Amino acid sequence: MLAFIIRRLAQAVIVMLAVALIAFMLFQYVGDPVTNLMGQEATAEQRAQLRADLGLDQSAVVQFARFVGNAVQGEFGLSLRQGRKVSTLITERFPATLELAFVAALIALLFGIPMGVMAALRRGSWLAQLLMGFSLLGVSLPTFLIGILLILLFAVTLNWLPSFGRGELVNLGAWATGLLTIDGWRHLLLPAITLSIFQLTLIMRLVRAEMLEVLRTDYIKFARARGLTDRTVYFGHALKNTLVPVMTITGLQLGGLIAFAIITETVFQWPGMGLLFIQAVQFADIPVMAAYLCLISLIFVTINLVVDLLYFAVDPRLRVDRAVAAH
Repeated sequence: MLAFIIRRLAQAVIVMLAVALIAFMLFQYVGDPVTNLMGQEATAEQRAQLRADLGLDQSAVVQFARFVGNAVQGEFGLSLRQGRKVSTLITERFPATLELAFVAALIALLFGIPMGVMAALRRGSWLAQLLMGFSLLGVSLPTFLIGILLILLFAVTLNWLPSFGRGELVNLGAWATGLLTIDGWRHLLLPAITLSIFQLTLIMRLVRAEMLEVLRTDYIKFARARGLTDRTVYFGHALKNTLVPVMTITGLQLGGLIAFAIITETVFQWPGMGLLFIQAVQFADIPVMAAYLCLISLIFVTINLVVDLLYFAVDPRLRVDRAVAAH
């Protein structure tokens, strides 16, 4: 287990260094930070002085080492658009994105798993056909179109839910949350549902496929031969083994929800990191873009590492295979 953890940590470090190099290249090849900070009217002496103050007159290796050192401390300099520390902007926006992704993942799991089980157990029925048709729509429709349709129905036509913003917030120290207010939940529902649709249909189709595969295995036939009830067979044996690959996909998809919330946050003007990134791209705000890239990569690497460890702990076949290989 220790060797497995060390190997995964080493891989994570290599991935993060590669991402840091890509982020560093943004500073080198996308615009000139001196021009962005001082404008075209600055004299050559002023530009040279600022370049020296920023360390841009040093070699690329030294600059990259300093960039990695600052990134480890969470420092990416000042936003070229807002003139504030990038770390402060990320701290302010991260809670909104994390809450949106968490609620979307919760919706996807709570509805996706039961719908997948139902589609597998009632295979061929009208209900299963309806669920599979819904999953096809969820996979096919683009996120921005789903968001616009939900706004048109629930915000414009029915006037049940607000269509933008985050609503009333409660400050818990440095963390501002809308999960503790009714208005916050009303603002959260539409973007969370929009973000969850694709993940929900993906989980549903995966659970259905895995469930059908598990139901054909020998140990399920043996369980039926022992006279166990359908409820025990389906939920005590089949579903338990179905959830192992689902756990892996769900963990990886949580990182995807955080990373790809950009479109949803733009449609609903949700004040999270995705909206911040879109604004940074529009204004070529390189420090914010680099920080976003590194943070999202760190989230993906961390989630992937945790899922690998859980998968290793849950599935005994991996431990047996490694033990056999060691001997």
